[in-house]
Amino acid sequence: MRDHDAQPVGGIARRLAHILTSRGIDPAAPLTDAAEPIPALQAAQARIPARYQDAVADHPAVAAWAREVAQAGRPGPEGAPGIAKGRSLLIVGTTGTGKTHQAYGAVRSLLLAGVRLRWKAITAADLYAELRPRTGHDGERELLDLSRCPLLIIDDLGAAKSSEWTEEITMRLINRRYNDMLPTLVTTNLGMADLRAHIGDRVASRLTEMTDKVILDGPDRRRAIAARRRSPAATATPPARAEAPSPAAPMAAPPALRRSR
Repeated sequence: MRDHDAQPVGGIARRLAHILTSRGIDPAAPLTDAAEPIPALQAAQARIPARYQDAVADHPAVAAWAREVAQAGRPGPEGAPGIAKGRSLLIVGTTGTGKTHQAYGAVRSLLLAGVRLRWKAITAADLYAELRPRTGHDGERELLDLSRCPLLIIDDLGAAKSSEWTEEITMRLINRRYNDMLPTLVTTNLGMADLRAHIGDRVASRLTEMTDKVILDGPDRRRAIAARRRSPAATATPPARAEAPSPAAPMAAPPALRRSR
């Protein structure tokens, strides 16, 4: 605006009031507060798989880790703690013992504690699929984003097919998070010896130092749930009644049919 176009504040206010009035807005009406932002947990629910949206970190070691991370968080602009540098967690167990359930339960515990949390979750197989070189995709940028994410869940490490390329990718990701001391939740079906053989000694060595190890044992929870689901149906089904024998003699099967049996 040129100097000779400048207007006194009162004139601007009158012009704005006239514009608002012409649009059906009362300039004297009190301003209303903006709607409350969606709580972090509510917003995160959309990113948590449906099966784990009610997950609870009920294992004592996992719950203790979540409390430690929440207490170590540095205050943010509105006083809520944010993720700080700290220990990671390695959850080990056979198939169906609840490793993924505990991992998402830990995320929910942090959100319930009011931690401002930027997090990502990915299976090892999806990680390699996403980062595999292909036209029009910047895998290096995505790897850097995963490396810098305040909290990262790597599910089923060691379940994907191994190669020199996957070992290199795993090393680069884990090493960056190891150096920056960023909390990482790793789940695996493999013991440390088998995991070392699968992902390489350099990665296994860093995981050993940077993580607290939690071992989940017990039966396959998925099979147990399936068995309980089938059990009521089996007991509710009445036993089949024996058919009365037919008075007529059974017909002989054709020769070709007898051979097919």
